[in-house]
Amino acid sequence: MQEHGFKEFIDNLSNTVRKNTNIHSGLFKQFNVKKGLRNENGTGVLAGLTEVGEVQGYELIDGKKIPVEGRLKYRGIDTEDIVAGFQKDSRHGFEEASYLLLFGELPSAEALKNFTKMLGYYRTLPEGFTRDMILKAPSNNIMNKLARSILVCYSFDNNPDDTSVENVLRQSIQLIARIPTMAAYGYQAMSYYHRNNSLYLHKPDPDLDTAENLLLMIRPDGKYTKTEADVLDLALVMHAEHGGGNNSAFAVRVVSSSGTDTYSAIAAAVGALKGPKHGGANIKVLEMMENLKENISDWTDENEIEWYLKKILRKEAFDRSGLVYGLGHAVYTVSDPRSLILKKKAIDLALEKGRMDEFNLYRLIEKIAPGVVGKAKNSNKSMAINVDFYSGFVYDMLNIPRELCTPLFAIARISGWCAHRLEELISVNQIIRPAYKSVVAPQRYIPLVERQPLDIAPRLRIPQEEQLHVFNGIPEEKDLFA
Repeated sequence: MQEHGFKEFIDNLSNTVRKNTNIHSGLFKQFNVKKGLRNENGTGVLAGLTEVGEVQGYELIDGKKIPVEGRLKYRGIDTEDIVAGFQKDSRHGFEEASYLLLFGELPSAEALKNFTKMLGYYRTLPEGFTRDMILKAPSNNIMNKLARSILVCYSFDNNPDDTSVENVLRQSIQLIARIPTMAAYGYQAMSYYHRNNSLYLHKPDPDLDTAENLLLMIRPDGKYTKTEADVLDLALVMHAEHGGGNNSAFAVRVVSSSGTDTYSAIAAAVGALKGPKHGGANIKVLEMMENLKENISDWTDENEIEWYLKKILRKEAFDRSGLVYGLGHAVYTVSDPRSLILKKKAIDLALEKGRMDEFNLYRLIEKIAPGVVGKAKNSNKSMAINVDFYSGFVYDMLNIPRELCTPLFAIARISGWCAHRLEELISVNQIIRPAYKSVVAPQRYIPLVERQPLDIAPRLRIPQEEQLHVFNGIPEEKDLFA
C-alpha cells in the first residue's frame, strides 16, 4: 500500500458518512423540531429558568419580535449600573461582578476585600503544575491547553467529586483565580516551544487584581499603564455572563446535570467557547479590518468603505464568506450594551496609543454597515454592532496576542459558568435529557459475504509509529519564574 493509503481509505469512508448522514430538512419542520433550538422567528426555544444573567434585545408582542435597546443584567442588576458604580469609585469591577454572579448579591466593602484576597491567594498554581502539566505538553492552541489544564486540576484536588454547594463553591473560586494563570503560562509555553521566543514566566502578584495580573503575566517586562488595566478589566466585566442559553453556559448546565465533577463541566464549556461560531468572532473582525485597511485608500471616505463592504457581501473580498463580522446578534437587535460600554472606554485607549484614525474607521463602519447589509439582503431587520466588533480592536491596542483573545473570553466567562453550575445543581438537580426522533428507514442485516466492497479498499498497512516529540531540558520549577 502507498504511504498515503490511509488518507485514500479515510477519504472514501468520509464519502460514505456523507451519503448515510443526510437528514432531509423538511423532516425538521414535519416533526416540529427546532434546529439549533431556535424558533422560526429567531427566538430561542425556552429550555430552562435562571436568575444568573438576563439578555434583552427584543419584546414579543402577539408572537412578533419587536426590537428594543439591548440590556444585559447580572442577577437582575443592569451591567450599565454596575460599570457606572465601580468606575465612579475609580476601581476595577471584575471581582465585584464575579462575587455578584456567584452569590447573587453585591458584596459589602469587607466581603469584596476578603473575596479579592482569596482570589489572590489561589492564583498561584499547585506545586509541579506549571512544569509537569503546562511546559511538558505545550499546545499550539491556548484554549486546548486551558481545557486540559482544567481537567488536570481534578488530580490536584483532594475532594474532586463532591458536588455539595460548599465544595463546588471552593472549586469555582479556585478556578476563577487560576484560569488566568493557566492561560498566561499556556501562552508563554506556546510562544517558547512553537514560536521560538524567549520564555517569560512571572509569578502572579496576590496584591493585584485579575486584569492587572493578566497584563503582568503575558508581557515580558510585566509592565502596563493604568488605562490598559482599566480597559481590560472592563472587557472582563462585560464578558463575564450572557444568560443560560449561550452555547458554553448551556454546555455547563447539560454536563453538570449528569452529576459529574466541576472540572469536567467547566472544561466542556471551554471546548464550546473554542468554536469560532461562539468565542472566536473578534479575531475574524480583526482580520476583516486588516483586509479592509489594505484595500481602501481613504479611511474617511464613506463611499469607498461602502464599496468594499459590498464586495465582502458579494463574496468578492476578504474570506469570501459573504459575512461582515461583528455585525448582528442572535438576541440583540437595536444595540448590544456590551459594545456601547466597551466603545466608550476604547476611546481612552485609542488616544493613549495614538490610534484614533483606526478608531474612527471602526465608527464609520458601525454607521455604514447595517444599511449596506440590509439593502443587500433586502431586509429591514434591525442589526447592530456586537461586542466582538470592538473587543478585538481593544485587545489589539493592548498588545494582547491573538492566540489569547478567545482565552480572555474564557477567563471572563468562568464566573458565569460556575454560577450556572451551582444553579443547575441546587435549583434543578435533574439530568437534561431531551428527545431525538429516529427518522431512518428500517434496514435488513446483510451477512458479511453478501456485502458490496467499497470503491477503494486498499490493504491497510500500519504506518511506522512516529517518534513522540519530548521536550527536554526543562528547569526545576523553582528556577522557572522571572
